[in-house]
Amino acid sequence: MSDPSTLVKTLITPLIITHNEAPNIRRTLGKLLWAHRIVVIDSGSTDATVEILRSYPQVEVIPHPFTDFASQCNYGLTQIMSTWVLSLDADYELSDHLVGELGGLAPPQHAVGYRARFVYRIYGRSLRGSLYPPRTVLYRKDKAVYRQEGHGHRVVLDGNVLSLNGIIYHDDRKPLARWLTSQQRYARVEADYLLMYRGEKLKRVDRLRLMGWPAPLGVFLYVLFVRRCLFDGWPGWFYAVQRTLAEMMLAIEIIDRRLRTEAPVRTDPGNT
Repeated sequence: MSDPSTLVKTLITPLIITHNEAPNIRRTLGKLLWAHRIVVIDSGSTDATVEILRSYPQVEVIPHPFTDFASQCNYGLTQIMSTWVLSLDADYELSDHLVGELGGLAPPQHAVGYRARFVYRIYGRSLRGSLYPPRTVLYRKDKAVYRQEGHGHRVVLDGNVLSLNGIIYHDDRKPLARWLTSQQRYARVEADYLLMYRGEKLKRVDRLRLMGWPAPLGVFLYVLFVRRCLFDGWPGWFYAVQRTLAEMMLAIEIIDRRLRTEAPVRTDPGNT
């Protein structure tokens, strides 16, 4: 594995958002030891996350109350002094290829960011495919601002975004109960977003999700057969069921709201 050059070490600051990420954070930090400074914005972790973070001398833990992911990331940007930011979730792990690529990176003048592709892992076992799209992870701080979209967030850049060759592994090993609780919360926030905008600015896939019933079935078939997770054994089936369940929770949330809105208002005859 190539170690990034001294110049890159000082020009790039990794930025990580955490909340109870003890099962994941060591793997993320293990591929960032080249950085002179790692900024972590923590929203009140109650597990061993902060203790783990403080065991790494280059990590600076900054507490900040959580409102949404975009606000948390935008606050993180105010704590960074370097030219470039490497924005990572606490369940990401840089591949050795990508670490080496960062060491030799020479951004052209017109480039303000780089996007990376992801390989999804289930407890360390890589899947053939997933629903996880490429994401802009490396960018110039002075050209970036985060915006919240549903339960997710994205960085908006003023300029050209190029592609990195190296990949990032996504491998979330938090307990299943934590995932279920998070998905229930995400479903509420995502339903707010979809119902607010409806057909105004939604992508085709979001308009399909807004219909309620087609999305869960479509996701199950797409993950198994188009993304070929069928051939990944139990990890592939686990991922397919997981993503289908997430879509079902969103569909139930949307249908429930429609039924509540359309429910007739009945008057108690005894009060007339």
